[in-house]
Amino acid sequence: MLVELRIRDYAVVEDLTLDLSPGLNVLTGETGAGKSIIVGALSLLLGERASSSVVRRGAERATVEAVFDVEKLPEVARLVEEQGFRLDDGLLILRREVAAEGRNRAWVCGSPATAGAVGELGSALVDLHGQHEHQTLLRPRDQRTILDSFGGADEAAARVAALYAELQSLRQALEEREERLRDVESRADFLRFQLTEIDEAGPAPGEDESLEAETGRHEHSEDLIQGANEVHETLYGDDDSVSDRLSSVRRTLERLAKFDPELAAELEALDGALHAVTDVGRRMGDYASAIDHDPERLEEVRERLDRLFRLKRKYGPELADVLATAQRVREELQDLDDADHDLDDTRRKITETSTTLDDAAATLSALRHAAASGLGASVAEVLPELGLKGASFEVRLTSHDVVSAGGAESVEFLVTTNRGFEPMPLARVASGGELSRVMLALKSILAGVDRVPVLVFDEIDAGIGGVVAGAVAQKLAEVGTRHQVFVVTHLAQVASRAAHHLLVEKGDGDGVTTAGVRSLEGEARVEEIARMLGGDPGSATSRKHARELLGA
Repeated sequence: MLVELRIRDYAVVEDLTLDLSPGLNVLTGETGAGKSIIVGALSLLLGERASSSVVRRGAERATVEAVFDVEKLPEVARLVEEQGFRLDDGLLILRREVAAEGRNRAWVCGSPATAGAVGELGSALVDLHGQHEHQTLLRPRDQRTILDSFGGADEAAARVAALYAELQSLRQALEEREERLRDVESRADFLRFQLTEIDEAGPAPGEDESLEAETGRHEHSEDLIQGANEVHETLYGDDDSVSDRLSSVRRTLERLAKFDPELAAELEALDGALHAVTDVGRRMGDYASAIDHDPERLEEVRERLDRLFRLKRKYGPELADVLATAQRVREELQDLDDADHDLDDTRRKITETSTTLDDAAATLSALRHAAASGLGASVAEVLPELGLKGASFEVRLTSHDVVSAGGAESVEFLVTTNRGFEPMPLARVASGGELSRVMLALKSILAGVDRVPVLVFDEIDAGIGGVVAGAVAQKLAEVGTRHQVFVVTHLAQVASRAAHHLLVEKGDGDGVTTAGVRSLEGEARVEEIARMLGGDPGSATSRKHARELLGA
């Protein structure tokens, strides 16, 4: 529900706060006091375009802020979270600011937001009926949703929407798969050529590095043999080799260590050096003996490296890239081989889902047709009670050849407020007062299924009085048992049925006209009702009549 509405420097409003209650809230006051201005300020939070002309003269900016209690409205709470905002202890705070120089800003729960985001959240909470265009019932999508709720078709509608989404997903997957395969098919011969070229070469991971090392050994085999033999002879093979000389030194150090045990560590270190020199000398001899000067093998290695180089130049730059290219091409060609099976399977799923969707849409259509006649008759029955004696109402379903997420038909609410005229869409009803009463009739029928918690009626009492006024008041009170209702009214009958009565008063501060609001109770309310009845508010007769209306 709408807990509080704060308006500052908007039109003739300097600074006021409206505290609202559950049920029926009414706003009354003299003509020109600023009642509709307050409704206009509220419409800013429902997405109405902001104009700097609404800024009060002499002020820098106009501000409108509304506080909603959405603790029992999980759908609204979910919408808030989806937009990236967080509620404050179950309260949703929407705010818009219009600067005199034309800049507009908006906030949701204290966080900067777009006017569109504020409007979307506001429209989920408030239906404003009158001269403003924020009624959810004017939008075809919402009319369809309301008809489904009235006819108990919510689950059927949700199933159609889910099946449609699944079908679209399958069709998109098929299209993407076919496009990818067309691309593969157009390149299939080239891909096969690439794979054949790489597979015939049969490169192995790291093979190029191994062959380059082998090439170096073959190209410098004579130098390697000569050098290895020199190292062998110097370290181990000669009569006066390094290992022989180290052995002599070791014997001397061993003799000295007998006199001084501290030299044992030095002896141990020398032993390590002697073993290392001896091992290297022996291995270099074996290495020199193993080197094979083979020109034919050198030529084979060079040819192999050249072949690998050509592959790397085309598919590299590294041999690992060549191998990765072969694997990718192999997978693409495998996709082509598996294409028929995959496409057939997807096409089969599309056919099955399409058939299921058609069946679900047919079930939904049957529910909608049954609900359309029932809703049309119910609303038409209420309209004469609200002063629209020549009015009629119907729900028109227009079938479509193709099922969409919304089903196999469009839904439109049509009304005529004068006998003999063709029904027209709700949005084309000329009179704001007539449209408000049509909306009231709908709301009285849909009170149990309408998800918008706050209803605002402006101009609903235009051109009515007497018995009709009493009927309108009765319907507003009935709707107020299921919704929070906020009504701007000139009718005492409507005001007297309110759970909360607010009075708008015009003032004059510092030579500037202002508007203020106060809550009425007791004798103050009796006096206002008496004024609205057209008599002397101070007379005993007028007050008696007012008390009778109030049931006091």
